[in-house]
Amino acid sequence: MNSILDKDPYGSYPLDDLLAVSTPKPPKDFNDFWKQAYVEALAINPAAVLHDTGRHHKNWKVYDVSFQSTDSITIWGWLLVPKSGKVNKALVIGHGYAGRNEPDFNLPFTDTALYFPCSRGISRSAAPPISQEPYWHVIHDIDKKDRYIIRGCVEDVWLSVSVLENLYPHLANKVSLLGVSFSGGVGMLALAQDTRIARAHFNVPTFGNHQLRLRIPTHGSGKSLQDFYQREPFKLIRTLRYYDAAYAAANVTVPVHFALALRDPVVTPPGQFAIYNQVKSDKQLFVLEAGHDSYPNQGKQSKELKQELLTFFS
Repeated sequence: MNSILDKDPYGSYPLDDLLAVSTPKPPKDFNDFWKQAYVEALAINPAAVLHDTGRHHKNWKVYDVSFQSTDSITIWGWLLVPKSGKVNKALVIGHGYAGRNEPDFNLPFTDTALYFPCSRGISRSAAPPISQEPYWHVIHDIDKKDRYIIRGCVEDVWLSVSVLENLYPHLANKVSLLGVSFSGGVGMLALAQDTRIARAHFNVPTFGNHQLRLRIPTHGSGKSLQDFYQREPFKLIRTLRYYDAAYAAANVTVPVHFALALRDPVVTPPGQFAIYNQVKSDKQLFVLEAGHDSYPNQGKQSKELKQELLTFFS
């Protein structure tokens, strides 16, 4: 632990040190908290509405999708469906804290329904008074454990899975999940409770080991949490201890593929690896030279990662 804290927080960490990062024990009622949230969320009928945009891109037909999530919030996004052939797989694909302006047409999948929901308060799912600014979004209702914004974002993931299962009943219990940065941490919290999700990939996931995240200098949403901690430490800790993706990771039972960075100015690598280290199920690791930053080898690594994902999700 001390060796991690002694490193340059914006430099590269040795892989061996990152693979040794541990995580404290969660609150005794951590699992009960999330089980109850899951039961309450799945009691909701998402009542998804699809609209054919008439837009085609490569081999994809593009649909607008909206559904009703918890707290009466409408979640908007896009669904890409192959123009021909049977849909044999389905993926819920999250986004980072920068949001999403359109679907990602560059993912290496073919016979797959690709669903891109926007998390509550962000991009197409704007929901005032929730701020779209990451600095404020991540602390929305943080003084209320049961109302904290991240709980709602996890519920959005669960109901996104429900949307895909309703659209493709033959894929029940076979929906998979992709999360990056913000949606990586949210995705891990969701995955730990949702047995309908068959497998997942998380790229530089956040919300791992908050005890470390609050101590290591960083930018992004982590900086917002650190600033709030300086003002209201007890309010923050009372809530964040229930929203640690590393705690959730210990409960995962399905295969998970990770892309984790040795250097990352926005999502501290020890937090990323804290999540990976807690997973006891089958897991694969792709080591990125950097996250949330450009580097000379980035194009090559991106191609290699896409090939791994194609194999992993096949």
